[in-house]
Amino acid sequence: MTTETKFSVALFGAGRIGHVHAKNIADHQLTQLKYVIDPNQTAAQQLARTYGAQVVTEEKALEDATVDAIVVASATPTHADLLERGLLANKAVFCEKPIDLSISRVNDCLSAVLGASAPLFLGFNRRFDPAVAEMKRRITAGEIGDLELVTVVSKDPGALPIEYLKVSGGMFRDMTIHDFDMARFILGEEIVSVTAMASTLTDESIMKIGDIDTAVVTMQTATGRIAVITNSRRASFGYDQRVEAHGSGGTLRTENVAISNLVQETEAGVRREKPQFFFLDRYQQSYRNEWDHFVRVLAGQENPSPTGEDGRRALLLAEAAYASWKSNKVAYVDYELEAAQ
Repeated sequence: MTTETKFSVALFGAGRIGHVHAKNIADHQLTQLKYVIDPNQTAAQQLARTYGAQVVTEEKALEDATVDAIVVASATPTHADLLERGLLANKAVFCEKPIDLSISRVNDCLSAVLGASAPLFLGFNRRFDPAVAEMKRRITAGEIGDLELVTVVSKDPGALPIEYLKVSGGMFRDMTIHDFDMARFILGEEIVSVTAMASTLTDESIMKIGDIDTAVVTMQTATGRIAVITNSRRASFGYDQRVEAHGSGGTLRTENVAISNLVQETEAGVRREKPQFFFLDRYQQSYRNEWDHFVRVLAGQENPSPTGEDGRRALLLAEAAYASWKSNKVAYVDYELEAAQ
C-alpha cells in the first residue's frame, strides 16, 4: 500500500465507464484515484479535477511504484496491451470486458501473464447485482434443489450508435457476452454445446454493417443442464434484465428494477413504473459491489472472480454462437483445445 489506509489507483479511460469507476474509487475508504490516462486530454483533465487526480502518460502510470492497481476502462483494442503491461509491472489489474475481440489475442495475452504475481480481475459487473448474487448463494445452498434450467433475458431499450456498432465486434461479442458469463456463473458448470438463431429486425442500418439485433441462444452442459438467452436491441418499455433459475425444488427469479417503487391503484387497474432505461442506472449498485470485491482482492482477503479465464470462456461461447448461427448447426466448445491453438 502507498499510504497507511489507501491503495493508489491509475485509471485508463475517461469515458462513460471511466466516470463510473472514478467515482467508486474515490468514494471507497480504502482507495484513492492518483492518475487518469486518456488520449482525450480534455476529458482526462475534467475527470482528474473532479477527483483530485493527475493526468499522466501511460508510461508514467505503469512505471510509478506507488501505484498499486490499474483500472482498464479504455477502448477495447487497448485492453490486452494494458493488461499485460500492468501485470508485468506488478500492478493488480481491473479490466473491463472483453480482453480483446480476437480469441487468439486473448489466448496470447493470458499466456504472456501466466506467471504474474499480481491479480487480474475481469469486469463482468452483473455477477455483483445484489439479486443475482443472492440467487447464486441460494442455488449453492440447495434451496431450489438440483438446477435444471437457466433463462437469461437481456434487451436494450434501443440500438447503440451505428459508429459504435461497426467496431463493437458484433452483438454476441459486445452485448451477449455478459449473458454468456451470467449463464456460466449461474449454471456452475461449463457449457459444451451452443445453438444460436439470430436476425436483424430493429434497424436496417444494423443489417447493412452485417450485425444482428435479435437472437436466441440455447446452450447445454455435459450433465444436461440447459441455459437459454434471449436478446434484442429494442425494448420499448426500458432496459429489460431478468434471470431465472429453475430447479427440482423450485424457481428463483430476478425482476427488472423500476424507475421507482410507486404503484398506482384505481378502478381502472394497477399501474407500476417502467424499468430503468439506462444500464448505468440499472447496475449502479453492482458496479459499487464489484469495486468492493476488487478492494478485498487488493487486501489479500479474496481471490479475483471473474478472472481472465472467465473472460476467455465467455468469448469462446460468443464465437460458438456465431459458428452455430452461420452454419445452422450445433457448435461444440472445447476450452482446452481452443487455448492450445
